[in-house]
Amino acid sequence: MKPSIVNVANLHKSFGGQQVLQGVNWDIAQGKVIGLLGRNGAGKSTLLECLLGLREADSGASTLFGQPATALGDQVRAAIGYVPQKSELFEWLTPLQMLDYFKALYPRWNAGKVAGLLERWGFAGEARNKQIGRLSGGEKQRLSIIRALAHDPALLVLDEPVASLDPVGRRDFLHELVDGVIERDTTVIFSTHILSDLERVALDVAFLQGGKITLQAPLDELLESAHRITGTAAALARLQFRDEIRRQQDRSGGVSILARLSGQEAADLRAGPDLRVETLSLEDLFVEVTK
Repeated sequence: MKPSIVNVANLHKSFGGQQVLQGVNWDIAQGKVIGLLGRNGAGKSTLLECLLGLREADSGASTLFGQPATALGDQVRAAIGYVPQKSELFEWLTPLQMLDYFKALYPRWNAGKVAGLLERWGFAGEARNKQIGRLSGGEKQRLSIIRALAHDPALLVLDEPVASLDPVGRRDFLHELVDGVIERDTTVIFSTHILSDLERVALDVAFLQGGKITLQAPLDELLESAHRITGTAAALARLQFRDEIRRQQDRSGGVSILARLSGQEAADLRAGPDLRVETLSLEDLFVEVTK
């Protein structure tokens, strides 16, 4: 079993009396590539900031590579790459000046990778010598990604990294993520609302709902096993599932159950009366789990 890279234990965080994180427990092993999903306002950015030690939690703890996130040593800090939702760059510098500054902070800086990304991602000409404050939103986001990838991090945390990128930019980023990062057994946490992108890179998904991680599983297994079973309350009352995720009754008395089923379980239910059994896409699953 691979060692744990990230461990979050009973993490709580409130803003103005509103609880955003309500006892989050989360363990991420080395080499996992996890898509973090949740509705707007669910607390995804807050969770990522707390687990990295960038925001103080009200209670609970987070460790990275076995060290408290609030007291990381230099070696562990140098092993982490982070792309925040809003780029935090030195806007009075040029891209080359900013990257030279960060190069001095990271012993494993990969100058060849940086040069290649600058060339492929639109910084081959005047853009590399333009003040960062004068770059477009997409250019700033690409530069933030280059900075995060430049030192070949062992842990890469991405908070909506492609929100400002056009389809070509998203494709180039995902290509780099698969070929240049994931294949090196890097641990990746990837928060995004673009589910089609997530399906191309994530091996696991985790849902943040109600201030907690309510479901985490390998994406392929989840899409194969997740089913919605609907019918009358009487028809479903006798059914109990080992991997039941949610059970809900509508105003008309109909009941729906979200559960993970084996192929045989799904076939048996479809053969019975008064039930409807549906497989779910990732989008369907997102809607169901985050209700």
